[in-house]
Amino acid sequence: MKIINVEKEIGDFFLETGVVQIEKGCIHGFIGGNGSGKTTLAKLIMGILEPDRGRIDYGDLTMRDITMTSQRPYLLHDTVYENIIYPLKIRKITPDKKSILHMLEVCGMGGKEKQSARSLSSGERQKVSMLRAMCFHPGLVIIDETLSNLDPDSVDFFEKQILRMNQEEGSTWILISHRLSHIRKMCGMVHALDKGKIVQSGRTEDVLFHSPVPEVQRFLKGELVSFPK
Repeated sequence: MKIINVEKEIGDFFLETGVVQIEKGCIHGFIGGNGSGKTTLAKLIMGILEPDRGRIDYGDLTMRDITMTSQRPYLLHDTVYENIIYPLKIRKITPDKKSILHMLEVCGMGGKEKQSARSLSSGERQKVSMLRAMCFHPGLVIIDETLSNLDPDSVDFFEKQILRMNQEEGSTWILISHRLSHIRKMCGMVHALDKGKIVQSGRTEDVLFHSPVPEVQRFLKGELVSFPK
């Protein structure tokens, strides 16, 4: 997928991407301060927003192959199970109920498949959102801070699922996270945003530890304390 000179104006905010390659089969990280344009860019990729100028070349991906989760996910007025299988139903794919119930059990939600999704805690909603995104094996998944409120065991479970799907299925992932240790652990490529511009794209180690870009250096100085080995 290639983002080609996309521009978007929203009130006082202006996004200008230049040309950015989102390499297929790679886990990408979007980093930057609050208001830098990470979520706006994600919504443009998803088709939630339309570019004012420029275009996105999706290659062999269709919009049915792409999904996105957010920090405050929208859930249907239905059960946990029905929320998870919704992407399968609209694609006329038979769900593997045993597998879904197993994943609920592993991430600490065993026995809640019949519970109203709207009654869940914020962390549980994020888990349902993640399971819903993964269940139909998409080609591109955008994770917008969805793991931020989860307990360490659940984060570990979803990280392993992301890595497994990436390695076994060749799926592409975009992770938006303020946890730079999470970005370093998961991502092969990083794209740094500052004030609506993508100021650097490159290998994760190069961007996080060897960036010559002043905007990236300032962001990392404020956010990066230390990484666990």
